[in-house]
Amino acid sequence: MKKLADSVTAILEKAVAGKRLSFAEGLALLKSKELILIGLAANAVRKKLHPEPVVTFVIDRNINYTNVCRTKCRFCAFYRSEDDPEAYVLSYEEIFDKVRETIDCGGTQILMQGGLHPGLPFTYYLDMLKAIKERFDIHIHSFSPPEIVHFSRISGLPVRGVLQRLQEAGLDSIPGGGAEILDDRVRKYISPHKISWKEWMDVMTTAHELGMKTTVTMMFGSVETLEERVMHLIRIREAQDRTGGFRAFIPWSYQPANTELGGETATGVDYLKTLAVSRLMLDNVPNVQASWVTQGAKLAQVSLSFGANDFGGTMLEENVVRAAGVSYRVPMDEIIRSIKDAGYQPAQRNTGYEIIRYY
Repeated sequence: MKKLADSVTAILEKAVAGKRLSFAEGLALLKSKELILIGLAANAVRKKLHPEPVVTFVIDRNINYTNVCRTKCRFCAFYRSEDDPEAYVLSYEEIFDKVRETIDCGGTQILMQGGLHPGLPFTYYLDMLKAIKERFDIHIHSFSPPEIVHFSRISGLPVRGVLQRLQEAGLDSIPGGGAEILDDRVRKYISPHKISWKEWMDVMTTAHELGMKTTVTMMFGSVETLEERVMHLIRIREAQDRTGGFRAFIPWSYQPANTELGGETATGVDYLKTLAVSRLMLDNVPNVQASWVTQGAKLAQVSLSFGANDFGGTMLEENVVRAAGVSYRVPMDEIIRSIKDAGYQPAQRNTGYEIIRYY
């Protein structure tokens, strides 16, 4: 047992010294029970990357323009079929109202994501972007890789062409949704009709080549092994070495309620350890976000000592995780208080992580 602890200590010392961890070392950390030591090391790395005692957040809104989706992932409680009485597609006017409300609350970003609707043409999305940009001064951080590939299939355009058309219409950056675990064994089990991990990554690296920045996520705790979890981090790191286009990493735990997949929710210990190991492994990704949406404010606050430097978005609206039975609502004043109580200065940022206001 002592030998194992010594090995973990050596790995952590290596990471804090700024040296890159291997697959085997990342796996050893995830298997280790040394939660506090791993957290301390992740916090030390976070302080090297972000020496100022500041924790950022963005005022934003998640607009789910439709819940109709042909993919029907087993882990998702949000989607509906076209003929379901609860199916919807937002009109442009409804979307405009949501954007207007966001701006009125001091928001600088909208995150639009939806199901892969078989009946909406590509022009619906292009016209939506153009109409928003004509009316509002706001950053559009929207359409995750599965949506981009869907647009490619319905339009007949290659992914690069789709991204160029979206960018011309007003798309500013791309969220990291749909990553789940970047391993096809896992993906075929939890979302058999969704894109492969390589297709997901191709969208992101192509966007980077076109000058668009993106984020990247990991949904852990469903059916993946710890080895597959570490491989997810390695694949992100390798892509970041090539493009440098990922602004932030957001790990969040699978929420099983109301899903076909079922299962158990990851523990707080698993969340904190995975977050900390992510900070240690992803030496080339500048920011790591806490996930209050799935963990609540208290655990998100603790995560600020486990490698996270950002509280994510205020999310004036969020529907996908809520459909899985998790409905944490954290008003902005509580986000600010949580950050202050953890010993940091809260700061509102924009999508590019530029500070707008300190609190």
